[in-house]
Amino acid sequence: MTITRPAAVTRPAADAPAPKLWRIRLRRDRSLLLMTLPAVALLAVFAYAPMFGLVTAFQSYDIYSGFWYSPFVGFDNFERLFTDSIFWHALSNTLVISAVQLVLYFPVPIALALVFNEVANARIRSFVQSVVYLPHFFSWVLVVTVFQEMLGGAGALNTMLRRHGWATWDIMTNPDAFKYLVTAQAVWKEAGWGIIVFLAALAAIDQSLYEAAAADGAGRWRRLWHITLPGMRGVIMLMLVLRLGNALTVGFEQMLIQRQAVGRDASEVLDTFAYYYGVVNNNFSYGAAAGLFKGVLSLILVLAANKLAHAFGEDGLYRK
Repeated sequence: MTITRPAAVTRPAADAPAPKLWRIRLRRDRSLLLMTLPAVALLAVFAYAPMFGLVTAFQSYDIYSGFWYSPFVGFDNFERLFTDSIFWHALSNTLVISAVQLVLYFPVPIALALVFNEVANARIRSFVQSVVYLPHFFSWVLVVTVFQEMLGGAGALNTMLRRHGWATWDIMTNPDAFKYLVTAQAVWKEAGWGIIVFLAALAAIDQSLYEAAAADGAGRWRRLWHITLPGMRGVIMLMLVLRLGNALTVGFEQMLIQRQAVGRDASEVLDTFAYYYGVVNNNFSYGAAAGLFKGVLSLILVLAANKLAHAFGEDGLYRK
């Protein structure tokens, strides 16, 4: 009887070069990488390249001398910034408006996504979504104009109050109501656009979970609480981190348009402070110092929010 031995397994030599993993990935994902090139170029030109201008925060910048020949002053601009009462007032306004928007604006896209997800009729859902999305494409000038026509001194609300002999209330020029006014404008303009991410999160939830919960007798609210919201938690935490990172940017154009109506005390934020006391006054180094402070503080907020996301067991912007 002849015994056939199995063929010897050929092993690569010890000194054989290992395949380059990054080359394999580059070849595999080249189409996706090509798609990202326009976005990368946009960020490089309009986000990263201007960061070289931050050197002016440490100079007494002169527009005619340029970066290379303007005298270096170290942290003098920051010392002046931190002793400026107007700067601290602008920072306080920014934080207050951001906190109001975080409480009143952030939950609105989540609630709208949950409502749209429950609409069974596809045509009605598509129509309402289109109507809610539309204000995102309006400029802030148009948004403020619409609110002026509705809530201004000669707007629809005050016209109706006058007809009935009631006292009028010009919300558009009330400094005490300004933080709520700008939040309402932001909700009307951007909430519809913000629900896109949350609708995508809802679509990713396994529908068999709902079927199993319904078979076990769980009602609509129990399914919402135990399936829908936990399924959206990762996306909600991610959007919260991004929102906190953008918390100090509360709308430069929106504040600038309404500055004269409510006064500087109510509308002065970090962006308008850097513009008026930096660009308008030709004190570019001072404005750059304010902008750099805002960027560093925003980075701290992002890192803190991401750490909070990790504490809740979510990935946030990046994993541990």
